[in-house]
Order: sequence, then structure tokens, then C-alpha cells
Amino acid sequence: MLVLNDVHVHYGSAHVLHGVGLEVQSGQIACLLGRNGAGKSTTLKSIMGILPLSEGSIFFHGDRIDGSAPHLIAARGLAWVPEDRRVFGSLSVEENIRVAAQATRRPRSKRRVEEAFEFFPDLLPRRRSLAKNLSGGQQQMLAIVRALACHPELLMLDEPTEGLAPSMVKSIRGGILASRDCGVSILLVEQNLRLALSVGDVFFILSRGKVIFRGTRDELQATPGIIGEHLGVGRMEA
Repeated sequence: MLVLNDVHVHYGSAHVLHGVGLEVQSGQIACLLGRNGAGKSTTLKSIMGILPLSEGSIFFHGDRIDGSAPHLIAARGLAWVPEDRRVFGSLSVEENIRVAAQATRRPRSKRRVEEAFEFFPDLLPRRRSLAKNLSGGQQQMLAIVRALACHPELLMLDEPTEGLAPSMVKSIRGGILASRDCGVSILLVEQNLRLALSVGDVFFILSRGKVIFRGTRDELQATPGIIGEHLGVGRMEA
């Protein structure tokens, strides 16, 4: 579904990504792991067309998408939930979702709003509440639901459990698995190692802008040296 080939990205004179290559297959949850500053968020931004590539290429369903505008990439079926969520605080929960559903310019936008709530039913009692009045965990749920209302084929999540209480982490995990069960492939950036291991099918570890490991859950767990050196202890509270 998604293929990155030898991707290089610069921030000014800083060389941030050094030949990153990864693949996400249809129906997979692929986890992109690494310490802070490893280049994980930069990788997602490059996929969405927010950051230009210095070298390399990105393909989605066999079509090259690097160099395309972010809204055109989104229209192909990719959705991105950034680390800072970016919900519309002055709009209600339902309005946030409806704006996203209508932006796709596809039929059945009203039905997609109701379908989106099914991933996080805890938001239903708050559907009329302003997004700015939600807790951090509820805002994260809303950000994911809003992305799912666009009916993406690939959902990219950047640190969705950062700073959340264990109960919220559990809810986010449930939403991730429910999304996959509904046919959405997922590229998950996460530092909570236990959460990643509980949902992921394939794992990529970034270190200083390079992929230094790729493999299955069993292969990752069989390499404790890599986990200790490049991930530390991880956040194991999930």
C-alpha cells in the first residue's frame, strides 16, 4: 500500500532523514518506533507532503505521491493525526467530525459522522460539547474519529497516547484495533512499547534518521539489545 524508498529530508542545513525505507501492507498496523528526535514525526510529515524530500520517493498504491500537495495526498485516502491533535476548539465534537466528513466531497457524509462515533462511543455524550472543553484523552479520541470520518485507507497516528492516563490509553488502543478491523491500515508512531507490541504487525525502528530494524513482533522481542539501545525501557503502562 505505502512504500518509502531511500527518503532523505532536510530542515534547512540539517539532514534529518537519511535514506529511510519502509512499507505498509493493506490491513497492517505498522509501528514506527524510536527515541525523541529520531525522525518519526518528520517521516509522517514527508508522507503527507508537508515536508519536501531532498532525495527518494514515496508511493501509495503504486502511484508516486511525493511532491503532491497535502490536500491531494489526503484525497487519495491518507489521513494524519498529528501529535498536537489540532482539533477545532470553538466547534463542537460533532461539528469537528462533520467538517472532516464533508471535506471529502463524497456522498453519505451524515452517515459517516455516525459511523465515526462507533470507534469511540465514549464521545457520544459529549457530541454537543466544544472541543476545547474536552480532556486531553477525549481530544485525542476526537482527532482520530475526525480522521476516520474521511474514510481513509491509511491512517497515520503520531504519538496518540502521549501523556494520557492508562484508562485513556486502553480506549485509544481499542479504537486503533477497531479501525484495523474495519479495513483501515495504520502507520503508528509510538513510544509506548507495550502498546505498540500489543497492536503491531510489523515494526520499524528509527535511530538518527535511519531505519536500523525492521521485522515482526517476535523478531523485535528476540532482540532485547536493540530495544534497550534504541528505545530505552519504553513506556510500559498500557
